[in-house]
Amino acid sequence: MTTRTASCRCGQLTATIEGEPVRISVCHCLACQKRTGSAFSAQARWPIECVEVDGRSKLWVRTADSGQTTTYNFCPDCGSTVHYGGGNYPELIAIPLGALDDPYVSGIDYSVWERRKHDWVEIVGDDVQHLD
Repeated sequence: MTTRTASCRCGQLTATIEGEPVRISVCHCLACQKRTGSAFSAQARWPIECVEVDGRSKLWVRTADSGQTTTYNFCPDCGSTVHYGGGNYPELIAIPLGALDDPYVSGIDYSVWERRKHDWVEIVGDDVQHLD
């Protein structure tokens, strides 16, 4: 079984992840752009029971236009988001790909909120589902 680790920039908040992700996606919504400070976010999701978190975190809860809430867990020292959950997938924990100690994945499953995608961004892959 594959074991991965994720951490914040200072290393105080960590996650140990067992197994393969059940979903890998990029999101182009404005909330994700603000969270990452980039043109989109990239994350992988695992069942809650596959992720063990260690260290102190501060929480921030965001309520979407849909009324669903997502809880973001970030390091109170360096501010890095290491994991989040809720929203459409309450049984899963999302780990930003950039928080993974080895952030390289072979491909993504979904590209969502593409109506907010910058026109200079191109998401490629034969199996990628492009959602507006």
